[in-house]
Amino acid sequence: MFFSVGLPTHMVDAGADLVGADAVMEMARAAEAAGFDAAFVTDHPFPGDQWLARGGHHTLDPMVALSFAAAATSTLRLHTNLFVPAYRNPFVSAKMISTLDALSGGRVILGVGAGYLEPEFAALGADFAERNDRLDEALRAMRAAWSGESVVFEGSGYAAAGNTMLPRPVQERIPVWIGGNSRRAIRRVVDLGDGWLPMPAPAKASKSLRTPGIETLADLRERLDYLREYAESVGRTDPVDVTFMPRGLSMFAGADIDADAVVEDLAEQATAGVTGVTIALPARTRAEFLAQAALFGERVIPQVK
Repeated sequence: MFFSVGLPTHMVDAGADLVGADAVMEMARAAEAAGFDAAFVTDHPFPGDQWLARGGHHTLDPMVALSFAAAATSTLRLHTNLFVPAYRNPFVSAKMISTLDALSGGRVILGVGAGYLEPEFAALGADFAERNDRLDEALRAMRAAWSGESVVFEGSGYAAAGNTMLPRPVQERIPVWIGGNSRRAIRRVVDLGDGWLPMPAPAKASKSLRTPGIETLADLRERLDYLREYAESVGRTDPVDVTFMPRGLSMFAGADIDADAVVEDLAEQATAGVTGVTIALPARTRAEFLAQAALFGERVIPQVK
């Protein structure tokens, strides 16, 4: 099973203890030493005040933060969870991502989502109503740019009439993992992606999160059945990575982690077809993060792998 741990770059109020350069680099090194396969960060360039007042959060720029993590490590994969392509011109995004992949020696995993915060879209001049179409379009545009060959591509408000982007990414194919619980998101995974990033969410939150809920492992199994059925219907035979979250463990939980319960839950998820997990540690300080990462390295990762 693949393990990706969140760097708490959303906790900007903690200052240098969690979001300084030394902090990001030390936590990335600790994640690598503990046996995590990747570290992830999220993407909120300019969130709305009302969302922030209801518990939303700021975050560091994902590519800048991951570049510091890359510089401090040698094998740790660099995972966006999630990057929102619809916020930006896709060729600008492609350049940032390919640069990070080139400088890190080919360690990027691009997790993407359609986005769900309308005020953030408005502030960035992005089309909220068309965000799903813009995501599909962006994935095709970025793949074309990463080819290193001349690109002719007409998108929404932009057009490449013979443009080339170098250097190419180090990876022959940057893995694209796609978030979202809806059937459209699952079809996008099969058609355009390499992995699926569903998230546990209560059904009552589906309106605010703009995606259907997944409350139980049975809910996840049902959607995995749909993924397999759709893949068969379009003739896809390449495997799809499925990266979920341990139930009951989140950045909003208490500081204590029940390692045995996490191991049991991940073993159950594996039987359903889950191949990886994203871990959001409940740490509130750098010292707590380091201790919790070490705990996973000692009591969870070896048991599950």
